[in-house]
Amino acid sequence: MKVLITGGGGFLGSKLAHALVDSGQLRGEPIDELVLADLDEPASIDAPFTVRGVAVDITKRAQVDTMLADKPDIIYHLAAVVSGQAEAEFDTGMRVNLFGTLHILEAARALRTCPMIIFASSIAVYGGNIPEPIEDWTELNPQTSYGTQKAASELLLNDYSRKGFLDGRGLRLPTISIRPGKPNKAASSFMSSIFREPLQGEQAVCPVPPDFTHWFLSPRRCIANLIHAADIDSAALGPNRCFALPGRTHTIRDMVEAMRRVAGDDPVNLIRWEPDLDLQKIVMGWKGRFNPARALQLGFLADDSFEDNVRYFLEEDVQPK
Repeated sequence: MKVLITGGGGFLGSKLAHALVDSGQLRGEPIDELVLADLDEPASIDAPFTVRGVAVDITKRAQVDTMLADKPDIIYHLAAVVSGQAEAEFDTGMRVNLFGTLHILEAARALRTCPMIIFASSIAVYGGNIPEPIEDWTELNPQTSYGTQKAASELLLNDYSRKGFLDGRGLRLPTISIRPGKPNKAASSFMSSIFREPLQGEQAVCPVPPDFTHWFLSPRRCIANLIHAADIDSAALGPNRCFALPGRTHTIRDMVEAMRRVAGDDPVNLIRWEPDLDLQKIVMGWKGRFNPARALQLGFLADDSFEDNVRYFLEEDVQPK
């Protein structure tokens, strides 16, 4: 089996790659080749099968065609311009998130092999005046350019699947926390930094009030769900290939107290509460309560607690001083 990961040099892509190398198989079949694609060529990984990195700009159709020339069986499409950047740089977001995705769908269609595409969508596709909790049948009504680009890509994924060009699965990811590394341009970046930095002995700023409520998932559980997406039989998905993944609803206050229970008072004391009204205009419209009945029925899972998210970070991603 040949597997391709776009965004393979990013945080989720690299974690997914290591998980696939550890398991050595996907969908019950051994992996023969794993290709990691990103703007800069990702580093290879030691594995009992071929792992190679390629530099690809998905806004260039010819480069996408070359990337898919080896006819991958499963494509994880994780590459994207994140929410804050897509809002600030509209043209960049459109080129990468919408037209880049269309290039991948069209290149996959041209293969005539009906490859599986597992697409990382987002709960940013929801918004506006809709009741909570969000249900599987809730209308998509994004209130950001990023959410709009993801919603449009979902519709294309559904239609290309309906036509038999590919076998699509669109996973609307909750906010993933606690992300390792450095802050990025996502509007939700603070939802990791207010835990990641204090757990590593550094100060962090929380720009929203303690009662801000959101929908979360740990990196470890996200990767497990991405892998599980490949195992689902196509017939079980029906005509709508896109749905929200399970997560947990927390207030920032609850999450901070969970960190206190795991790591003590010192990290909590490193958080400064400084409102950012511009950022709040984006995030306060996000929805925080979901009923992901379909995903649960299909076998996807949430974390048991935010304490687990903190423990996972300390076990896997904390950087030693």
